[in-house]
Amino acid sequence: MQMRDFVVRFAGEGGQGVVTSAEGLAQSSTQVGYHALTFATFPSQILGGPTWTQARISVDPVLAPGDDVDVLVAFNQDAYDAHRQEVREDGVVVYNSAEFEPEGDSRSYGLPFEELARSTGNNRAANMVIMGALAHLINMPQENLISFVEERFNRGRAEDAQVIKSNIEALNLGRSHMAASDFSLGELAPPVMPSYQQLMIKGNEAVCIGAMAAGLDFYVGYPISPATPILLYMERNLVGKDRLAYQVSSEIEAITGIIGAGYAGKRAMTATSGPGVSLMSEGLGLAWIAEIPLVVVNVQRGGPATGLPTKTEQSDLFGCMYPAHGDVRLPIIAAGTVEECFYGAAKALEWAERYQGPVILLSEMSLAERSQNIRKPDLSQVKQAKRLTYTGDNGYRRYAGNELSPMPIPGSPGAYVANGSEHDDMGDTTHLAERHVQMTERRFGKIKLLEEDDYERDQPENSIAVMSWGGSKGPSREAYDKLKESGLPVSWYYTMFLNPLPPKLLEELKKKDLVIVPELNYQGQFSSILRSMGVKAESITQYTGLPFKARTLVEKITDMTNACLKETVGV
Repeated sequence: MQMRDFVVRFAGEGGQGVVTSAEGLAQSSTQVGYHALTFATFPSQILGGPTWTQARISVDPVLAPGDDVDVLVAFNQDAYDAHRQEVREDGVVVYNSAEFEPEGDSRSYGLPFEELARSTGNNRAANMVIMGALAHLINMPQENLISFVEERFNRGRAEDAQVIKSNIEALNLGRSHMAASDFSLGELAPPVMPSYQQLMIKGNEAVCIGAMAAGLDFYVGYPISPATPILLYMERNLVGKDRLAYQVSSEIEAITGIIGAGYAGKRAMTATSGPGVSLMSEGLGLAWIAEIPLVVVNVQRGGPATGLPTKTEQSDLFGCMYPAHGDVRLPIIAAGTVEECFYGAAKALEWAERYQGPVILLSEMSLAERSQNIRKPDLSQVKQAKRLTYTGDNGYRRYAGNELSPMPIPGSPGAYVANGSEHDDMGDTTHLAERHVQMTERRFGKIKLLEEDDYERDQPENSIAVMSWGGSKGPSREAYDKLKESGLPVSWYYTMFLNPLPPKLLEELKKKDLVIVPELNYQGQFSSILRSMGVKAESITQYTGLPFKARTLVEKITDMTNACLKETVGV
């Protein structure tokens, strides 16, 4: 029987090619029509420390990194000891025989990765040795890998031919050595090449492209894991007339910089992580009260404080929806896939300009560093972020009324003060109670301008629902599909738009006996917010720094559903 799904984990020390191996296998697979997704987790030091990545290759679209490991590639003894138990019973361990020899393991096979690479004249070809060995285990045609090598290393340089030759030789060595082991997992079913164009891209890159597609003019940022690649990408690519990207000295400078740019009429954005959002708190409050458009991307990691800077978590929802003192509730978009990182960034820019205020785009470590093949976005279909600007005469009252008003651009008619103190309709400071009431209701009322009815649902007739958010979407959907197949009476809901929630979605959720929310935090943050809105929501929480396994969610959703049904019918 052919395999439709293949999961391989690479484990070792940072700098040994663990990440490169996973990404190379995924990219080579997608070039011939497979679907692929990678997951990476590593310590916070620059080099070294226990690191592992996982690549899932499938004939079908991939939702999550995968529960069971078919092959473990162990670069050292510590990696073998830490991950051997994750390999399924009939799986295989490929280990670096130059480093260690496991005892009493009949499902392991040793390859001297670096030694075989050196024999080709290319010390950096160890990952190609590994890819060749893996290709044998699933009977993947060697020409698939050879085509990948030729395309990857043909860069128009004099040494390209030799580099390609040595890498192909490394592929062949890995395959021939593994063939001598008699190990095989069967055959991965042949791929079906999609009829549409694809991109192999990471979540952070997708955020950048989406924001630029929506018309981003101005980006400033401060390096912080796991958001730093966004800054680096923008510095290389946000170029040209009236575009600017640069690195500042702190997150406080970043937020004040984009406040100034937003006030001046530019579409402005920064990206950070939880500690940066904390430092931006006062600036976000200023942007809210002064009604200045801007976007902050928060690539979530484990917290609080320095916490787990290179692990994944979904624990910043409270801090981003309510980031400032006083009555503030910011619009929140949370991407759940690499593709949604693109569309979420474009929508965040659009939202900021539409309602004239700060918007938070939530991503997370597992999305930021995930490589995945997605349908190539049609940039011509992305809505440009445009604000309503003032074109009248002077004497304009910027904050008059309880609805959105056109925003003057400095140097044009309608000059006003963007005041961080409570103000009247011209922007002048006031302490009058009626003005504070009017302006508070104006600021909150504008959020209704962002309401959309874009959400997913399946089997809405069931009284119990699963509704994940952010990067837990993939494992949750995979679990839901298995539960649906088993006949468990649950429905599925999902949206990127956490504030404001799509009104029709909220209306449906309020009618449910139970809404189950898988989320990677201790407090059950999103279910708490849903309960405050009249939804009977309970969370499945996890705070290990790793994503959910679909198997875990199947078990817990089943238990919660059965308990709810038993209580409802009074059995």
